[in-house]
Amino acid sequence: MIVGGLRLFAVVVATAVFTVLPALVSAQDNGVTLPAIQLPDGNSYAPSGSASSLAAGQARSVTLTAKLTETGEDISRGLVWRVFKPEPEANGKLPLVATAQGGSSTFHLDPGTYLVHAAFGRAGATKRITVGRQGGRENLVLDAGGLKLDAVLTGGVRIPAAKLKFSIYDEQADATGERALIIPDVSPNTVVRLNAGTYHVVSTYGSVNAVIRSDIRVEAGKLTEATVEHHAAELTIKLVREAGGEAIADTSWSILAESGDPVREIVGAYASVVLAEGDYTFIAKNRDRIYQRDFTVEAGRNQEVEVLAIEANSADTIEGAD
Repeated sequence: MIVGGLRLFAVVVATAVFTVLPALVSAQDNGVTLPAIQLPDGNSYAPSGSASSLAAGQARSVTLTAKLTETGEDISRGLVWRVFKPEPEANGKLPLVATAQGGSSTFHLDPGTYLVHAAFGRAGATKRITVGRQGGRENLVLDAGGLKLDAVLTGGVRIPAAKLKFSIYDEQADATGERALIIPDVSPNTVVRLNAGTYHVVSTYGSVNAVIRSDIRVEAGKLTEATVEHHAAELTIKLVREAGGEAIADTSWSILAESGDPVREIVGAYASVVLAEGDYTFIAKNRDRIYQRDFTVEAGRNQEVEVLAIEANSADTIEGAD
């Protein structure tokens, strides 16, 4: 499919493994959506893995299960459960009663009302439950799916994973135009579990200006695989006294965009950089002398570029070296 003028390949497949909304989550109460509630940090109130009751003499057994969708199977692993009292303490936070990790979990709780939160990676759901005299069983529907991201260069050329990162943002921007960052620095081909919805994904190749932005929808109970296409190339730039010569040491580099705006500054005999396609000026400074070269970066064409250390080069454009 085409997203934002970019080629985006999305494949949705069924899966049972899937993640983040921040602490602000929607609550479920017997199928009725409650207003968003902010859950406290559970680590501040009870040790992880504790599922002890407050009063063993009155405690009732409650089994908690979670599913990705209403019709899905119970999640067997990867869950983090937290059980809270619904009344906040003096500090405004909800008291944490118990936690557990794994799949379905059984808690021993006094009769009363509780808020139960299930986290599955970055996906989560909260439900208000009432424990009666007989205990019972409660199920949470996470309404979650998975997202796996990758990127290629023009022509389908793969990008080294070490030079590729993704950041996932909330789809909606605030009044200042900023989006909330959900997950930074996601490696390619990593499955991220997320609540169902549309997310703004930023793919960065290298560390300069090769950036692609896409809006991608995650469906509950499914894995969405999305591949974006970068229009960029990796260049190694060097200052030489003659074509094909050795790189001159003690050189500092400035890379300017066609507009004249600075893009990157580098110090060293070689300037290795990933740049989005377009026109640039490479400026080399060595021993108080300045040399420059205009150059057009072609998408997918990685190459070595030479800047000749001759006075005439400051005014000439020279063909690129492969």
